[in-house]
Amino acid sequence: MKILIAGGGIAGQALAFWLARGGHQVVVAERFPALRATGAQVDLRGQGIDAIKRMGLLDAVRAELVDEAGVAFVDSRGRARATIMANTSGRGRQSLTSEYEIMRGDLVRVLHDATKDDVEYVFGVSVDSFEQDEKRVIAYFSDGTSGEFDLLVGADGQGSRIRRALLPDSADPYWRVGIHMAYWFVPRIASDSNIRDTYLAPGGRMIMRRSHNPADTQAYFVLREQSAEASAVHREPVERQKEFWAGRFRNAGWQTQRFIEGMQTTESFYSQEVLQVRTDTWSQGRVVLVGDAAHCASPYSGMGISGGLVGAYVLAGELNRNPHDLPAALASYDTTLRPFVYKIQAEVKPQLLKLGMPMHQFEIDTLHAVTSLACFLRVPDLVARLAKEDRGGAWQLPDYA
Repeated sequence: MKILIAGGGIAGQALAFWLARGGHQVVVAERFPALRATGAQVDLRGQGIDAIKRMGLLDAVRAELVDEAGVAFVDSRGRARATIMANTSGRGRQSLTSEYEIMRGDLVRVLHDATKDDVEYVFGVSVDSFEQDEKRVIAYFSDGTSGEFDLLVGADGQGSRIRRALLPDSADPYWRVGIHMAYWFVPRIASDSNIRDTYLAPGGRMIMRRSHNPADTQAYFVLREQSAEASAVHREPVERQKEFWAGRFRNAGWQTQRFIEGMQTTESFYSQEVLQVRTDTWSQGRVVLVGDAAHCASPYSGMGISGGLVGAYVLAGELNRNPHDLPAALASYDTTLRPFVYKIQAEVKPQLLKLGMPMHQFEIDTLHAVTSLACFLRVPDLVARLAKEDRGGAWQLPDYA
């Protein structure tokens, strides 16, 4: 088949990898003018690690891993109250820090290097609209051109334009948890270690600091708030977003001022609402969704990147197995993948998230005390090592020829 993938991120490129090896003619349309090898730190867990292994890219990924040894919960003076280390035993479950931490941009480059010789990439264009019949789908691009394909895949993220065209106007695919997040890079200083620092401030505010190379540190502001203003700000100009975050976190303590000052000049700022994409519709005719466009699990699932890699593997596997029966392939993609998607999305529990982002100082002190005792007794380490499955549960990748 001739297949168009709208979106050149992780899920889109992983899908292109498997489809090209299935003998299909694959075109990837990416709206950015060049490969978007940017973004914050991401991780691989469970079935996502298995998917990378089956691609033969585990060594390439390992060569790019970030040195993050664990997570420390710090107080306003920067003192570690409790530290949970990564589980590097090779068995059990990944802890708060995965054994496979990598910058999003580096993972994008690994996938691009593995596909660029077999896949046609078109940068600087997006799919504005499409129309289809029983035999073809015609995509209309932002540069005024059009193309005819056997299949159109929406791999265009949680705000997917392709998904919007598939669903009824009244459908709302977003499941919100009342949490918002922003991140950016600031210059690294001597005290920034390879342990991720997590600081809690009253008012449901969290600050995280993690350092991925000798020059840069990532700063994260996380806010527990349910308001129209917070949900709308992510679509406003960047300067307004920065103003919002600076206002919400001013006087929060610890290294807040350093991060706010760094926010003003950074070129890497990104703001988003933490949400999941939940829809009963992943395909219609000759159009199908993959990755975050189909089933975004949110950063708090720990399986966002892994979910995209697994979804791409399953979709390509079903298409390669049923190249002459597209309805059967897409139906099997849906029934095969949904149990896994339901499992990873269920990992996000709003009530637990609220407990982890207290509104009052005495709640923060209590959380620190409980976490400190648990770490002293090595509870997190034992739980991770003795767990029989990771966050994706017992679901296993299907075997495809």
